Amino acid sequence: MPIQYYIVLSLALFCIGIVGVLTRRNAIIIFMCIELMLNAVNLLLVAFSKMHHNTVLAADKATQAGIEGQLFVFFIMVVAAAEVSVGLAIIVMMFRNTHSVDVNFLNRLKN
Repeated sequence: MPIQYYIVLSLALFCIGIVGVLTRRNAIIIFMCIELMLNAVNLLLVAFSKMHHNTVLAADKATQAGIEGQLFVFFIMVVAAAEVSVGLAIIVMMFRNTHSVDVNFLNRLKN
């Protein structure tokens, strides 16, 4: 499959994530949109890694080059899992204190 399909799909997912972050007020949906943007980047990293691996594999059959993108995706997913656990804990504490997950309500907590 051509790399352009992956680029278009990743761009569409990333744009949906950006629109969701900028337009929604629910903290959980904003979190989901951030994760969608991270997955769009992960998709591109894996696609480019596979493309690079196929190019290197044509020259040398016993190579391990071209899998760096997949390693980056693994570390991004580990960091994203930690981010989700901390973020959801913050959202739960916010809900316990304010009985709402609306992020506009947090602006009123400054005073």
